Amino acid sequence: MNTAFHDADERTNLTGTNKFELMLFRLGEAPGSDRRELFGINVFKVREIMVMPTITAIANAAPHVLGVANIRGQIIPVIDLPSIVGCVPKRGLTILMVTEYARTTQAFAVEEVDEIVRLNWSDVLAAEGNGGELVTSIAKLDGDTDRSRLVQVLDVEQILRNVMPGTQEEITPQTVGPGVGLPQGSIILAADDSPVARMMIEQGLNAMGVTYVMTKTGQEAWERLQSIETEANAEGKSARDKVAVVLTDLEMPVMDGFTLTRNIKGDARFSGIPVVIHSSLTGTANEAHVNSVGADAYVAKFVASELAATIRQVIRH
Repeated sequence: MNTAFHDADERTNLTGTNKFELMLFRLGEAPGSDRRELFGINVFKVREIMVMPTITAIANAAPHVLGVANIRGQIIPVIDLPSIVGCVPKRGLTILMVTEYARTTQAFAVEEVDEIVRLNWSDVLAAEGNGGELVTSIAKLDGDTDRSRLVQVLDVEQILRNVMPGTQEEITPQTVGPGVGLPQGSIILAADDSPVARMMIEQGLNAMGVTYVMTKTGQEAWERLQSIETEANAEGKSARDKVAVVLTDLEMPVMDGFTLTRNIKGDARFSGIPVVIHSSLTGTANEAHVNSVGADAYVAKFVASELAATIRQVIRH
């Protein structure tokens, strides 16, 4: 087995329809049961799937890091995903998922890869308050029925932060550079479904000295934007007077960032409001599609100084 995923124009086109593809895999038996639950990760994060190669153990490695593997000349850390979520793989760690995520490449050891399924983001529900910190959302595979199979979509941002915390940039007013000056009375409207991502975004925006409203899905951001527009009209103003920038993730339950961006850019009420997409889905295919839906800028997660520079740039324009 050796399957690559990045040269897939059809998958890129799915983002124009609020759909995406989810790689399903199993990590072994769940704690306290003999069930082998399904987990998922967006296919766009997966560079390739391979049979487990030789792993070289590293002295004093972080917990849950098995070592490193030499994959096509690149030395990549290998993370024991079952141990992180508390599962016990009865069939061994047989498969390696090589992922590209937020400017980094890492590999996750798993028990078994199941299949790739195509879903609408409306079939994905936010998991916050309904699960552990490592699950960002729950996907329903067979529609909205009592027989739907449920998939836990893992919060890779949280996992990487837990496993390799030393790789995170310190976020301070000094690291983000000069303060960002928003027009008086305006805010940044931000959307991200990952709790750890929201925390880092909030730290960055606070360091920039800006006022913001944080939402958890594209749908919530869209509804909040319409509410702000109604309030602005009552004051004899426009939404542009109230919202300086919309900052959105791409992968979000219910409504993704592509759909949110298209909604904003296609609605005359929000004319002139710049949209910045802030995503861990890096790569030229994603960046090209960001431009196709009318976003004003794209910045890869997460370097606070680059985010600040991008916000300054779109405000000036």
